[in-house]
Amino acid sequence: MAKDLLFEIGAEEIPAGFMPNILGFMPNILGQLKQLAETKLNDAHLPFESIATYGTPRRLALIVKGLADTSAEISERHKGPSASIAYDADGNATKAAIGFARGKGLDVADLVVEDGYIYAETKTAGVPAKDIVTDMLPQLITGLNFPKSMHWGNLDAKFVRPVRWLVALLDEEVIPVEFATVKSGNVTRGHRFLGADEITIKNAASYVDTLKENFVMVDQDARRELISKQLHDMAASKNASIVWDDDLLEEINYLVEWPTALCGGFEESYLALPDAAIITPMKDHQRYFPLVDQNGKLLPMFLTVRNGSNHSIEVVQAGNERVLRARLDDAKFFFNEDRKKPLIDRQDGLTKIVFQEGLGNLADKTERLLKLGRVFGEECGLHEDAAVVLERATELAKTDLTTGMVTEFTELQGVMGKEYALLDGESPEVAEAIFEQYLPRFAGDVLPQTEAGKVLSIIDKVDNIVATFSRGLIPTGSQDPYALRRQTIGILNILLGSEWNISLRPIFKASMELLNVAADKQEELLNQVEEFFTLRLKNIFLDREVPHHVIDLLLSNNELSVADAEGLVNALLANRIDENVELVQAYTRMYNLVKDVEYTGVNSDLLKEDAEKALFEAASKASEASLAAWEANDYNAVVAVPATLVPAINKFFEDVMVMDKDEAIKANRLQLVRLAYSVMAIIGDISALK
Repeated sequence: MAKDLLFEIGAEEIPAGFMPNILGFMPNILGQLKQLAETKLNDAHLPFESIATYGTPRRLALIVKGLADTSAEISERHKGPSASIAYDADGNATKAAIGFARGKGLDVADLVVEDGYIYAETKTAGVPAKDIVTDMLPQLITGLNFPKSMHWGNLDAKFVRPVRWLVALLDEEVIPVEFATVKSGNVTRGHRFLGADEITIKNAASYVDTLKENFVMVDQDARRELISKQLHDMAASKNASIVWDDDLLEEINYLVEWPTALCGGFEESYLALPDAAIITPMKDHQRYFPLVDQNGKLLPMFLTVRNGSNHSIEVVQAGNERVLRARLDDAKFFFNEDRKKPLIDRQDGLTKIVFQEGLGNLADKTERLLKLGRVFGEECGLHEDAAVVLERATELAKTDLTTGMVTEFTELQGVMGKEYALLDGESPEVAEAIFEQYLPRFAGDVLPQTEAGKVLSIIDKVDNIVATFSRGLIPTGSQDPYALRRQTIGILNILLGSEWNISLRPIFKASMELLNVAADKQEELLNQVEEFFTLRLKNIFLDREVPHHVIDLLLSNNELSVADAEGLVNALLANRIDENVELVQAYTRMYNLVKDVEYTGVNSDLLKEDAEKALFEAASKASEASLAAWEANDYNAVVAVPATLVPAINKFFEDVMVMDKDEAIKANRLQLVRLAYSVMAIIGDISALK
C-alpha cells in the first residue's frame, strides 16, 4: 500500500536569497532538495507518485506522495568469460566458471551459455521503503550546498543555519533521523509569534493544513500568490500602481510565513530628491514596493509585507515609516552635500580610491579607459559625435564614487552619476553613457543602448577582467569574487546585440600594455583571457539550446569575432551541415590529410587526372565564393558553400591517388585538398563534428 513521506528540517531564519535562484545567488535550496530526493529514490528503485518541496524562513520540507512499500526487485545479467575458458573439453566447469559463479552468489549449474559466453542472472529482492528512507534522509541534509554554512556549539555538523527540530514521518510512523544531536519526531513549530510552540503532525498528508492552522503558509507558491494579490489590491485602493520587481517579491516571499500587506507614507518634501535616491532605500534596504500615480510619478507612499496578522497593524506601519524616514533623511543630507561640487571637480578624489592592489587608483583607471576607448573606437569605426560623448563620459565615469550618496548607497553607482551629470548641465548622451557603463548589472538586465554607453561598458569590464587576470586571480569553481563571469557575459551580450564585427584581441592587448603587463607574460595572459571568453560564449549558446558539436565547430576557429560566431551559429541552425553525413565524411577525409599542411598554392600544370582538374576548378570557384560571402557577412552563403564541393571531392578520392610516388605530384595534390578544405576551415574544424 502506497504511503506518503514527510521530512521537515526546522532551523533558525534561513537567508531568503538562498531558497530559490534569485538575487545573484544560485543555491536554490528547494530545487536541490527535490533533485536529491528524486535521484536517491530512483537509485534505490523505490517508486513514487510525486515530490514537492516547501520552504519558509524557518523550515525546509519535503513531501513524497504515493511511495511504494518496497523497492522493485532488480534482475541483472552479468557477462562472464567465454565458454571455451569456462568449460574444459569434457564440458566440466573450470576454475574460471566456478569463481565467476561464486562471485555472483550462484551455483555453477545456474550459469547460462549464450553467444559463446557464460552469463549469470541474479535477482535482488525489494527493500522496505522504511529502510530506504531511513538511510536517505540524513543524506538529504548533508547533501545540500550553500554559499555559506554554519557550525554551532562544539559540533562538527554544519548547515546553512542551526537546526532546531526534525520531523520525519512515513504516513504516521516516525522515521528515526539524527543530525547535530537533534532527533526526529512528529512535532513541529508554528509561527514564531502567532502559532503554538509545539504542534503534533498526525501524518504526512495533514502537514500543510496543520501548519496553516498555526499561521504558517508552508506552500511558497500559494504564499507568493497571496502576497501579490494583497499588494495589488492595496495599490488599487490607493489609485496607484506598484513599481514592480519580481526578485523583490521572491525575496519577501521567503521572509514571511504568514503575510499581511500594509501601506505606509512619508513626507512629500522627500520627493524633491531624484527618484533613484528614494526608490533604492525603499527596495534594496527596506524591502518596500514604491508606488506611482497614473502618470508614473512617484507618490509619497510605499507597500510592504508584515510577517504576521493585521493585529496592531498601525503600530507596524508607524515603525516602518520611521525607519524609512531615517533613510530618506540620510539620502537628503548626502544629496545636498554632493551638490556643492560638480562631478568634474571630483576627479582629484579618484586618486584616493584604490582600484586593485598594485594596480593604482581610480584616476589611473580613468586614464586607461580614455586610451582604451580610443583604441576601441578605431576598431569599431565609432562616429565622431559618439567619440566626443565617450571621451567626456569616460572622464566623469567614476566620479560619482566619491559622492556621499554612492558611498552610503553603493547600488546607486552610475545611477547618481547620471543624475548629477544632468544637474551639472552635461548632455543627456553623456549622462546616459555614465549610467550605462555598469550595464548589464545582472542576468537578464537591460543592455546599454547608446554607442558611447556600449563602448564605455565594454572597456570598463575589459579593464577589470584583464587587470584581475594579470594578478593571477582567475575564477575557479564557484569562486568569482570580482564577478568576472558576469562581466564577461555582459560584454558578449552587448557585442551579440550590436552591429560591430570586431575582434576583442586588439582591445585585450591594448589593455595589457596600459596595465604594464610584462612583455613575456602577455601571450600567456592573452590565451587565458580568450579561453575565459570562449567558455562564456559557449555557455550562452548552450543556454539557447545550440547543439554541443555545432558550438564546438564554431569555437574551434579562434579567429572568429563574436559577431561572426553569432552569424554562423544562426546559419548552421538553418542549414544543418552537421547532419549531412556525406559532407562530414568528405571533409573529415580531407582534414585528416591536410590538417598540418599550410596552403601555398596549386600548380595547375601538375594536375593530370580529370577528377583533380574538376576539383581544382570547383574548389577555386567555391573558395572565391566563400571569401566573398565572408567579406559581405553573408553567413548563410558561407555555410552553404561546402556542400557544393562534395560530389567533386568524392569523385577525386575515387579516381586519384593523393599519395603519389612522385613527390611533386603528391605535394600538389595535398595543396589541392587544402584549397578544397578551406571552404570548411573558414567556419571551423570539421573534426569537431566527429
